[in-house]
Amino acid sequence: MLRAVPRTVLRCLLPAPPCTPRWLHSSGTPGRYPTLCRSSPHLPHAMADPPRLKPLVAVGQVTSTPDKELNFAVCAGLVREAAHRGACLVSLPEGFDYIGFNTAQTLTLAEGLDGDLMGRYAELAKECGVWLSLGGFHERGQDWPTTQRIYNCHVLLDPAGNIVAAYRKTHLCDVELEGRVTMKESSFTNPGTEIVAPISTPAGKLGLSICYDLRFPEISLALRRAGAEILTYPSAFTVPTGSAHWEVLLRARAIESQCYVVAAAQTGKNHEHRTSYGHALVVDPWGAVVAQCHEGTGLCYAEIDLDYLHRIRQEIPVHSHRRPDLYGTVAATGLAPVP
Repeated sequence: MLRAVPRTVLRCLLPAPPCTPRWLHSSGTPGRYPTLCRSSPHLPHAMADPPRLKPLVAVGQVTSTPDKELNFAVCAGLVREAAHRGACLVSLPEGFDYIGFNTAQTLTLAEGLDGDLMGRYAELAKECGVWLSLGGFHERGQDWPTTQRIYNCHVLLDPAGNIVAAYRKTHLCDVELEGRVTMKESSFTNPGTEIVAPISTPAGKLGLSICYDLRFPEISLALRRAGAEILTYPSAFTVPTGSAHWEVLLRARAIESQCYVVAAAQTGKNHEHRTSYGHALVVDPWGAVVAQCHEGTGLCYAEIDLDYLHRIRQEIPVHSHRRPDLYGTVAATGLAPVP
């Protein structure tokens, strides 16, 4: 179920056919949302110069379990549906591959980026001709044989199925809410060592983060300084923390960075010991929630209006008003600033 909100393209509830063709529906009549990432050979001659459409992004909400095959089937269905609706970028949440019942199972099910599961997502990206934001993936890195620890990795695939970026979560979630939630991600996960430069996509320049990173504005400001236009926070928030902090943190990150914020989410009961908050959403650079999922598996859609983003940045130029002489500059090692 989706809430009607301003500046939003909401999910169509009709079943989606396979990814192609995406400009024509099965009836043979033009679809409402043509493919936004490349020109279509099906365009009639009379429509050779249609109005320019804004890029459409699709944000996924799923309930991952320890069953990797079931999780892939659900996620692949969402990607195909989003591609058919005309999305050029599809975002899936942290733990899209699986959420383990315990630490031992989490480590056993992990794979490398060169493993079978990421290969299947690469084929899916090619099949549907979309960018895939996949994070976090339980990654066995090159140090797995010696550490027996994994990385929480946000992977970005292009429409050719290439891995164009891999960000490894730098802030690990070690929290204890007495009687409610206990998490110690650092007990089995290695922290990442770098922030990845924003990546140019048809929707805009994408900055990569994961879940608990949301609580650290330094990373969003560093990505904004490096040119980001869209910040991504694929997440698996718990119900206690999500109900209190999820939306307000996402809106804060959007307002202070003047970026779009895209946040895919886990929802519902992942297994008997874990329930996720859900509420996948998109926030615009003004801080307005422009698309949001409610309960259950599904997608929400939002157009990315970069003209609107740059107008906000021009009208309230906080980036140029900062006082590094008073409090320093938030910047990431190796990321060049962008005016």
